[in-house]
Amino acid sequence: MSQENNSQNNQKNQSNQQQDINQLLRIRREKLAALQEAGKDPFQITKFDITHHSQDVKDNFDVLEGTNVTIAGRMMFKRVMGKASFCNIQDLKGSIQCYVARDSIGEEPYADFKKYDVGDILGISGEVFKTKTGEMSIHAATVTLLSKSLQILPEKFHGLTDTDTRYRQRYVDLIMNAEVKDTFIKRSKVISSIRRYLDDQGFMEVETPMLVSNAGGAAARPFETHFNALDEDLKLRISLELYLKRLIVGGMERVYEIGRVFRNEGLDTRHNPEFTLMELYQAYTDYHGMMDLTENLYRYVAKEVTGSEIIAYGEHQMDLSKPFERITMVDAVRKYSGVDFNEIHTLEEARAAAKEKHVAFEERHKKGDILNLFFEEFVEEHLIQPTFVMDHPIEISPLTKKKPENPEYVERFEFFMNGWEMANAYSELNDPIDQRARFAAQEELLAAGDAEANHTDEDFLNALSIGMPPTGGIGFGIDRMVMMMTNSPSIRDVLAFPTLKSLDK
Repeated sequence: MSQENNSQNNQKNQSNQQQDINQLLRIRREKLAALQEAGKDPFQITKFDITHHSQDVKDNFDVLEGTNVTIAGRMMFKRVMGKASFCNIQDLKGSIQCYVARDSIGEEPYADFKKYDVGDILGISGEVFKTKTGEMSIHAATVTLLSKSLQILPEKFHGLTDTDTRYRQRYVDLIMNAEVKDTFIKRSKVISSIRRYLDDQGFMEVETPMLVSNAGGAAARPFETHFNALDEDLKLRISLELYLKRLIVGGMERVYEIGRVFRNEGLDTRHNPEFTLMELYQAYTDYHGMMDLTENLYRYVAKEVTGSEIIAYGEHQMDLSKPFERITMVDAVRKYSGVDFNEIHTLEEARAAAKEKHVAFEERHKKGDILNLFFEEFVEEHLIQPTFVMDHPIEISPLTKKKPENPEYVERFEFFMNGWEMANAYSELNDPIDQRARFAAQEELLAAGDAEANHTDEDFLNALSIGMPPTGGIGFGIDRMVMMMTNSPSIRDVLAFPTLKSLDK
């Protein structure tokens, strides 16, 4: 058969399939119209009281056997056998088989039930029992149609597997793929566990602005918008940092926020332009205190969410039960590249080392920037087990306190697992004179074309001038943490509605 004939046959098959689908959709609407005409419009029902979820019945079968329960959920399977039928009801916690017999629910309700479609939402009351094959089930006494599905679900055997469709129609993805629902249940547990831990440590949860005139606190390109009422240009925040520090100045000694931030950057398996960040600040501690907090928090959340302090991600097993490794950036670069930046004293020497090791750099990069490029090139991929990389160069840390004994470096760490940066923390810079000089250096970078450099924030400088105590601060990427806890390969798998290119483009 020629390629042309194959193409014609495929087009014909697709046309026939679409006609079949259109016919099925028309039948569903006709069923709804008949129900409404008979005074049985499911969309008129406003509430339905349930007593149990499916898994509750199964977990407590020995206690519930022979008693009446009421469940509700989506019918995912139906098999009609004359005067009796079986169906499966799927709810938040799983699914359970229901036995529906004409003699139990009545002739007219049974006739209605036989017309219900897979995808319809039903409420079922009845007695808990076990079938002859040993399956825990509910013997229905009443069946109530709570919502009519006018669309057709993907065929159950093949499920919903197309990745783009899964992300665009997450509601269908959740229905068809149980592991997806489990991921988002675990995401909720991660966030509630973080809150529980921090609340128990005396932290207060606060909220800060999303629309700001100066998007600072991180090296990122912001989204920009215009506020008509004040005729002012505003930006979506890229960080939570500067407002939370203002609260520390105001005397709120331990604060945290979990919220969305927005960065006008690319899309990949670990980046989405809007993502969930948790930042906390604690007065009277430093970056060593933040390391201790991070270690304890990660162990706590892992145990709460996965039941273990060993996290399996891809081919790796990451052990949170042991003390996390602590290594300086200079030592890490020496270990994995063989280049010792303690022996490099000038920019020219740093550039020469970069050329020798084929590390690309730009004219604007200083010695500390080149050290960071070495770290990214040679080190990150090796940091599989939980590791704190400490003491970053001052050039890449404009909001961080200098190391008193070595002012080329700052009291900062990044936390790594699986080769990923999972958190970033400082001993916060609280010297307003030094901070103004750092902002000036950032303004020079902006003028030189670095779109991710910070603008000077005069109000923040004023807050520091009033006086901020020694403070430790940290930022966690919640989405990456959830990826790790759920063994999810892409950030899109842990965002209910990830950013996608419009279908109209």
